[in-house]
Amino acid sequence: MSAATIGHSPALGVTLPRVIKSEWTKLRTVRSTYFTLLVAVALFIGVSALITAVRAHRYHGFSAAQRADFNPVQMALAGIVVAQLAIGVLGVLAFSSEYSSGMIRSSLAAVPRRLPVLWSKLIVVGVTVFVVSLVTVLVSFFVTQAILSPYHLNVAITSAGTLNKLWTRAVYLTEVALICVALGALLRSTAGGISTFVGVFFVLPPITALLPSDIGNSIMKYLPGSTVLGDNLSLWAGIAVMAGYAAIVVIAAAVRLQWTDA
Repeated sequence: MSAATIGHSPALGVTLPRVIKSEWTKLRTVRSTYFTLLVAVALFIGVSALITAVRAHRYHGFSAAQRADFNPVQMALAGIVVAQLAIGVLGVLAFSSEYSSGMIRSSLAAVPRRLPVLWSKLIVVGVTVFVVSLVTVLVSFFVTQAILSPYHLNVAITSAGTLNKLWTRAVYLTEVALICVALGALLRSTAGGISTFVGVFFVLPPITALLPSDIGNSIMKYLPGSTVLGDNLSLWAGIAVMAGYAAIVVIAAAVRLQWTDA
């Protein structure tokens, strides 16, 4: 019996929920998943705690302007810049590893329509990253506020705007993961996907900063790594811009997956 016949067999019933279950099994049984998530969590909380401790210790020597810029909530989120690197690697590997191992042929033979494989990976990785990121952000907040408490610089989680800043950072990391899953599907190379991610998120912003300030600032606020982490766009505008980038890469990956061979 051919793979196409198996894929359309009523007995097997290839449905999106079943493909999602299969992709979840793949994700949770690969050791790199746990390693990259652990690195992301450790970097997020560790870097945030370190920066908070240093700045809190130096606070009373700050100028009036530096004290005005001090934001206890931002201290809790300081580690997101480095943590997103591990999240990006996880996203790329979710798809590119199947091409490097040859497993993609089995996946597409089992799901001949192809696109459900992409949708399922996006759902599984997205939900996993959002849950882990949300927990990490909350833990980081309470850890950093405990560090700030002896200096009387801490804020409550119920303070105005705090919860929005926290959970939208989890949304941002989820969008990073989705972009990188799509990059893995589009480029079909771990090295290519990670290099593209690092180039866009970590190399392009410093290069843009070298441009004349009026041009550089206009471009910088719309770069993927600056939309939510910078101060030039509103919180929801940044989330929307990131969602737009994710949609573009996902559509490109879907077109290539649908119309080219594995």
